[in-house]
Amino acid sequence: MEDDFVYDVAPFPQCHASTIVETPKGLVCAFFGGTREKNRDVEIYLCRRDGNKWSAPVSVANGVQNASLRYPTWNPVLYQVPGGDLLLFYKVGPSPSTWKGWMKASKDNGLTWSEAKALPEGFIGPVKNKPVLVGNERLIAPSSKEDNGWQVHFEISDDFGKSWKMVGPINDGKSISAIQPSVLIHKNGKLQILARSENRAIMEAWSSDNGDTWSPLTKSSLPNNNSGIDAVTLKDGRHLVVYNHILAPGNKAGGPRTPLNLSYSSDGKTWYATVVLENSPIGEYSYPSIIQSADGMVHIVYTWRRQKVKYVKIDPTKLEGKKIENGLWPY
Repeated sequence: MEDDFVYDVAPFPQCHASTIVETPKGLVCAFFGGTREKNRDVEIYLCRRDGNKWSAPVSVANGVQNASLRYPTWNPVLYQVPGGDLLLFYKVGPSPSTWKGWMKASKDNGLTWSEAKALPEGFIGPVKNKPVLVGNERLIAPSSKEDNGWQVHFEISDDFGKSWKMVGPINDGKSISAIQPSVLIHKNGKLQILARSENRAIMEAWSSDNGDTWSPLTKSSLPNNNSGIDAVTLKDGRHLVVYNHILAPGNKAGGPRTPLNLSYSSDGKTWYATVVLENSPIGEYSYPSIIQSADGMVHIVYTWRRQKVKYVKIDPTKLEGKKIENGLWPY
């Protein structure tokens, strides 16, 4: 229904790792921008959508430690507390293996922000994809670490971020190497995650006790080229996943992050190909974030060639698909 850039002009040459959320006053998108990923000048920027227009990027967080020390920032994640604050989670540090988790809060839908608050030692918050509210109070932040192999874990809060407990890691980081999970909620109460991996497939795991324990990670039927994904459970019970549908060669997945695809499933096992968001062989189309707003529409943002953030709006009632078999895109 819409296909446009979040911004046209910005005070930085590169951007990555966008996140999107719906607030009472409209959509908000955040991402990191700077000279290039890992540079000390990389900050968290934010754009607000009022009506049909996005505001210009505004810096809302940086990695300045003191007058002589500055680190890059990484992977912002936005979460709107029901009836409460808008939360911004992000990381600060020289690398993903050494970064630390921070959080800010906004009481005016992203216009102004509180002082940065460090998360408890060892916690980094949702590493790339949005937290999911299970029941009325349990907030599950899907997370992962990269300091001892790639390992998936969960940071769970029963008081909207005031305190946290850790679950996992649920894999050894060696035989199964996965990060950056997304949480799906099934009609029978089960939870499912889909995660990026180096194992040539999107990995999945299941929980029957609201995230306290998880099954071992196993390969799903969807290919993965070691690029970020995101997923969401729709109000009608279907699940959408946005990802680079690429059958990567070799033992360790990799390669160009194009095309960028959207698939859906009713059971989290059988997937149907539905939309190709990008298919140019030039550039990178990656690190998507996907939500469903109160009016039922689906909103996606993603990295466009590391130069801009792309925004897409989709009516999920109009989606049609073909079954994915043997990992092959059927169109």
